[in-house]
Amino acid sequence: MNPHTKRAHISYFGAKGTSVRYGVGVKKTSKKIYRAHKDLCASVYMDYAATTPVDPRVVKAMQPFFSEKFGNTMSLHSFGQEAKAALEESREVVANLIGARPNEIIFTSSATESNNLALKGVALANKNKGKHIIISSIEHPCVMESAKWLETMGFKVTRLPVDKYGLINPLDVKKTIRKDTILVSVIHASNEIGMIQPIEKIGKACKNKGIYFHTDAVQSFGKIPIDVKKMNIDLLTASSHKMYGPKGAAALFVREGTKIQPLIHGGGQEAGLRSSTVNVPAIVGFAEACKICQKEMQKEKRRLTKLRNKLIKGVLEKIESSHLNGHPRKRLPNNANFWFEFVEGESIVIQLDLAGVAASTGSACSSVKLEPSHVLLAIGLRPQEAHGSLRLTLGRWTKESEINYVLKVLPQIIKKLRKISPFKKNE
Repeated sequence: MNPHTKRAHISYFGAKGTSVRYGVGVKKTSKKIYRAHKDLCASVYMDYAATTPVDPRVVKAMQPFFSEKFGNTMSLHSFGQEAKAALEESREVVANLIGARPNEIIFTSSATESNNLALKGVALANKNKGKHIIISSIEHPCVMESAKWLETMGFKVTRLPVDKYGLINPLDVKKTIRKDTILVSVIHASNEIGMIQPIEKIGKACKNKGIYFHTDAVQSFGKIPIDVKKMNIDLLTASSHKMYGPKGAAALFVREGTKIQPLIHGGGQEAGLRSSTVNVPAIVGFAEACKICQKEMQKEKRRLTKLRNKLIKGVLEKIESSHLNGHPRKRLPNNANFWFEFVEGESIVIQLDLAGVAASTGSACSSVKLEPSHVLLAIGLRPQEAHGSLRLTLGRWTKESEINYVLKVLPQIIKKLRKISPFKKNE
């Protein structure tokens, strides 16, 4: 079991059937408790695509920068220069993971900020050249929303379709490029269904036309090899908390010579592209996470692929009317995404949580809105089918015994929910 998820808790159903969890020592105040139990449990965490626990080795690397090496990187004294040295060493480490130069790495606070900077920064800096941007129809919401905002500013956005597996045809990119196209942005690996796009071919098509190419590599960074030169990438987004580093640190690779303007103005940090006091502890942790991933990538990729394949095979064999979203092989080693007929994904997630398994629906990024995933709709699922989705993502502490446990409880949960589902199988 993952030591990071071990905790005592009370779980219960509220008036609307919502599962709520209180930490140790929190007093029960609600009278609408229909079921309660208190125990020390070790949950099965299968939502690594949402976030990852910080690796203890990363925590150890960060600790000195909270109270000992706490200087501001802009200060001239020794405390500041010590922090500055750590910052630049971290920049080099992150750059090495993708074959970039250290000066091409811009640190930000999140992948959302990096993606906003990539799209808006390039668009605004190159608007005199053209106002046409190309993205895929399965981008992360922060890219989709940035593109929508640019449309309100007079830019034209083309959203490329994907096939039934969620893959983009590089020829479609080539055909869609116009004289006024200034940027193409295609996610490297889907945060929902894990499809790995043919980035190198897409990048080549952009390079041949002299157009900037950006990829959101948040889910792939540290999991599979990335070479920005070989893949013809001009801008790339990465995030620390998706790879066992701390939240609050991310990066945007900006190829030297790329015309881009900042969105945040101030003291001129990060080559003037991201003014703000630098979060040294988080960046040091980000770099340490990169070191670990680079060292363990191939071994971990093989291990997770084996577990993922067992999970996919088991679900499809044990549960009738179940379907895999995305290609069976051209996907991240840790991603399995399904849809189940005659059942709702949100109900599955709640029941799994009560059974000690943390998972998410295919529409996790829009779960507050309870709307069907735009990614699943893009691959051809109907809204009702998209609502029956489940994403299980594995990670560094996933064990085979946990896969076995999920394969035991999930069929029981689906069977139970189908009995009370309003979506009945046609007789």
